[in-house]
Amino acid sequence: MFERLPGFRDFYPDDCARRDYLFDRWFDTARRFGFVRYDIPTLEPLELFTEKSGPEIVSQLFNFVDKGDREVALRPELTPSLARMVGSRANALKRPIKWFNVAENFRYEKPQKGRLRSHYQLNCDIFGEAGAGADVELIAVCIESLRALGLTEQDFVVRLSDRGLWMSYLATLGLDNQAAVAVLGVIDKFERNDRETTLRLLKPYFAEEAERFLGRLKHLLSLRTFAELESFFLENASAEESRTRLTERLAEWRQLLDGLEAFGLGGFLRLDLGIVRGLAYYTGFVFEVFEIDAGGTTGRALAGGGRYDHLVEKLGYTALPAVGFGMGDVTMSDLLEKKGLFPTASGGPQVYAVIGGAEERQVALADVASLRRAGVRVDYPLKTVGFGKQFKAAAQSGARLALTYGSDELAAGTVRMKDLVSGEEQSVSRAQLLDLVLARLQ
Repeated sequence: MFERLPGFRDFYPDDCARRDYLFDRWFDTARRFGFVRYDIPTLEPLELFTEKSGPEIVSQLFNFVDKGDREVALRPELTPSLARMVGSRANALKRPIKWFNVAENFRYEKPQKGRLRSHYQLNCDIFGEAGAGADVELIAVCIESLRALGLTEQDFVVRLSDRGLWMSYLATLGLDNQAAVAVLGVIDKFERNDRETTLRLLKPYFAEEAERFLGRLKHLLSLRTFAELESFFLENASAEESRTRLTERLAEWRQLLDGLEAFGLGGFLRLDLGIVRGLAYYTGFVFEVFEIDAGGTTGRALAGGGRYDHLVEKLGYTALPAVGFGMGDVTMSDLLEKKGLFPTASGGPQVYAVIGGAEERQVALADVASLRRAGVRVDYPLKTVGFGKQFKAAAQSGARLALTYGSDELAAGTVRMKDLVSGEEQSVSRAQLLDLVLARLQ
């Protein structure tokens, strides 16, 4: 007797049907936005992931030394491999590069609700466009990927922030790049840490001004409108150079918000500077999508992403601006299950053929082949059994229609078609069978 490994899943047919439903919606939405699909190896050099995320990520990986004495790892995410692929052929690719994929990723973490050691993830990325227009398109495809699953403004919210704006602001306070990144790490954990812990973490960078910065931080995290955002940063920009830089950045904010409003997606957005994304490679707009609980409070994270303009260059290729997001299947499936948004159909047959003897079988199989070639999912008994057992099998299969081939039907050149939902029956000519089945299924 064998058990599956912790943190991994078996997908029985019903599970696969739900997973396929989710993937189909993701694929369809990405393609409607002009994204094209790519794929990458499951196994990559370990260095690819440590270069992007630092050596500390090794504890979260399925990594080993292969038979060629290479240090390798199962991919924990798609972005480093994607950056490698794009960087290696950047000069030959038409820009903007809009690619997507749905792939399985692996992380050696403690399994818990919403987080397993293996999960599938939708990734959409745009390379080669530095302007806010790419961020608009990226956030729009993320929102529409959720709407395609039946989710509305009452189900999720996009919390929008900007690491670039934060970095510009922290520079006006005298912090260099390394210190500013460290402070963003503190801000990223602000909601989880108590006041004393936050102050202790801020003091190495602000000394006696840590208390004052904490007050400013609380105010910044309370801002919810662009007008409030603009007012704060322009009023607190002392030097002309920093004011100019902040003004330019705020103009990109306006472009971002105007673009999403034009798409009719403004109702999904919430300005929230507390979202800074923990990974230091993010460089500009960042966002996270959260479930909205029954009481209207923010629940689990569903997706997240942002701009990462330096990653391709960091991997040794020509610099190329980029923005992308990832959306995992585990939390999404949990939410769709809770909301009752998965379809009841299991992905089984639409039509079941109920067949009499050997002569009837020859005729029935010809019709089965014709229906299948037309895209209809059809099943039938592989051996001769009684009509009662066949009708029971038809009902259990979830088929919409049962087609009966008996001796009377064979003699008349007809088929008895029964709607297994309404119970309606009719005798139809075999010559008209395909058209009538397609019409009924529609």
